[in-house]
Formats: sequence, structure tokens, C-alpha cells
Amino acid sequence: MRRRLSLLVTLTAWLLATGSQWDVVQTFAWARMFAENCRTLPLHVALKRTFSPEGRCELCGLVSTAKQERQNSADAPTDAPGSAPAGKFSGKVLLAFEPAHAPLLVRLSLPARWSPSDPTFASTERAEPPLPPPRA
Repeated sequence: MRRRLSLLVTLTAWLLATGSQWDVVQTFAWARMFAENCRTLPLHVALKRTFSPEGRCELCGLVSTAKQERQNSADAPTDAPGSAPAGKFSGKVLLAFEPAHAPLLVRLSLPARWSPSDPTFASTERAEPPLPPPRA
């Protein structure tokens, strides 16, 4: 239970940090607009109006404003009040992936074949017992 909760909290934090909450709100707004438009318009017209700029609702405006503010705050100069202190880099950092070196492979050699001079096991030289047992 604790592991599941920690995974849920981590996923929620990641979604909020990437701004995905606005995508969820936008999807909800589109679904609500489509449902309202389907009541009065044919299906294809309702779908077209839902995604047209003229058919925007107040939630769509809120989402676009919030995304624009987020974009502007990311593009803001570092000298603005409330930004990172001078000398600190606040832009995106490109992380390069350098693959690790191949591990040292150790090959195990197969044992050599038995030579004819080696003693053989006694069970390999025995003959099979006769099928019907001999009668006394």
C-alpha cells in the first residue's frame, strides 16, 4: 500500500511539474462543449464548432491564458525581479547520455573430451540384462 501511494504521489508531482493539469482541464472543456453542441447541432457540425476558435468557452480561455503565462515566465529574462539570482543558470540543461563500457566477458571453456586412455565408468561397459530371465 505504501509503495502504491508513493508511486501515485510521484506521478501526480510529475504531471503538475510538466503542466499536464492544463491538458486535463482542456480535455474536460472540449468534452463539455461537445456535449452542449450535440444537443442543438448535428454531430459533424458540433465537432467542428467544438474545436474552432469561435466556439471557445471560458475554460478554453483560462487554459490558453495559463499556458501563455507559463511560457512567458519560462522566457523571462534573468534580471527580472523574482527570478534566479545573477550567476545562476535557469535555462534548460542538455544532459548527454554516455553509454557505459562493455563489461569484461569471461568465457568458460568446455571440458576436454575424454581420451581413450582415461578410465571409463563401469556402467558403460556392462551389457544389458537378457530379456527373459534364465531358468534355473
